[in-house]
Amino acid sequence: QVQLVETGGGLVQAGGSLRLSCAASGRSFSNYAMGWFRQAPGKERFFVADINWSGGNTYYTDSVKGRFTISRDNAKNTVYLQMNSLKPEDTAVYYCAAALRGDLTAWEPEPRDYDYWGQGTQVTVSS
Repeated sequence: QVQLVETGGGLVQAGGSLRLSCAASGRSFSNYAMGWFRQAPGKERFFVADINWSGGNTYYTDSVKGRFTISRDNAKNTVYLQMNSLKPEDTAVYYCAAALRGDLTAWEPEPRDYDYWGQGTQVTVSS
């Protein structure tokens, strides 16, 4: 089992940047695929980006391609989401998630494809 804690959220103006971090505790962090999802008020939780166990493969939802970058440091048990050129529509609670399978799915993931979740961190982008 793994415990996940997100940090780095906050309030930023449109066009600005934020870097989210997700620290994992527990065993075998380097075996997990890691993902970021987000949930706006009154909406479902949607996929943002994920990264495979080694960091060699990544995948992004179309709306964040070219603006967000996911990375991981297995020595620090941490996954990151660098968010640039932020837009008001990026406003949401951002959740970190871990998947036992280690590799990316062959489809854009849904929340049910992930096994463990953090508590979330709020990102607010003002216009």
